[in-house]
Amino acid sequence: MLPDILILATSPSAAVNQQLERHYTCHHAWQVAAEQRAAWLQERADRIRAVVTTGALGLNAADMAALPALEIIAVNGVGLDAVDLDAARARGIAVTTTPNVLTDDVADVALGLLLASTRHIALLDRFVRDGAWERREAVKPASSLRGKTAGIFGFGQIGQAIALRLAAFGVQVRYYQPRAKPGVDAPRAESLLALAHESDYLIVCAPGTPATRHAVNAEVLTALGPQGTLVNIARGALIDEAAMIAALAEGRLGAAGLDVFADEPRVPAALRALPNVVLTPHIGSLTVETRHAMGQLVVDNLQAHFAGQPLPTPVKL
Repeated sequence: MLPDILILATSPSAAVNQQLERHYTCHHAWQVAAEQRAAWLQERADRIRAVVTTGALGLNAADMAALPALEIIAVNGVGLDAVDLDAARARGIAVTTTPNVLTDDVADVALGLLLASTRHIALLDRFVRDGAWERREAVKPASSLRGKTAGIFGFGQIGQAIALRLAAFGVQVRYYQPRAKPGVDAPRAESLLALAHESDYLIVCAPGTPATRHAVNAEVLTALGPQGTLVNIARGALIDEAAMIAALAEGRLGAAGLDVFADEPRVPAALRALPNVVLTPHIGSLTVETRHAMGQLVVDNLQAHFAGQPLPTPVKL
């Protein structure tokens, strides 16, 4: 008999989905109406040995408790803030993610958001579409990236990939994270607040944890200043969203490029109404190539687990 697995979100890769259907008995929770899901899951909970989820959806302790046969949680993504790791550790449930394969695409989106914000690309797109150019209305000059300083909060693989791209634009880079990163040339700021003071741009790449929740607060935003630009491709919870909206509306923060939000997919109307913000719907890794590679890692981890082999990308619990 094929192992039963619970799939909370489907992969955009048809090849990945075909492999899952071929090797497992798949139960697709995402196809079930929300009001029917609890009863639907209860009927098959005792048979579920694996859960395929995403970084945003995760799996909480209550959901794990409802799955007595659960052996592995395969996260299609790198975020773990929505997975109750303590509960998984206590149960001996393995957890895997899909690291490395999404680094470049997420870094590309960070640069895209920075360019769109500093060069007013989204605003200028509307300027042309609305006929303002044809009416000869004035265009406000944008700001060049050359000679500026970017502070990167969180200098892991994605942060360093962003730094590499920024160098091609003539942007100086510095970073902050609690522990210094060995073997890197970029200087480390003494604190996140100091990083904001020293930077024209602040790019958020840190992991979403209780320790980093609202790390980018009103004081940090004020330090970044009215000419500063904030970019977030990490997790919405790292930024005090209410403080950011107020700073942008009042001109205490110049602009923002955001791919993640505090309560996705719900984005505050006040934020959507601001002209100095570029918004994308958490699509940092959303390319055909990367989503296939991520999904393949999910398959590879499941295959290794059920074959009794070492997991390709386990999370240390």
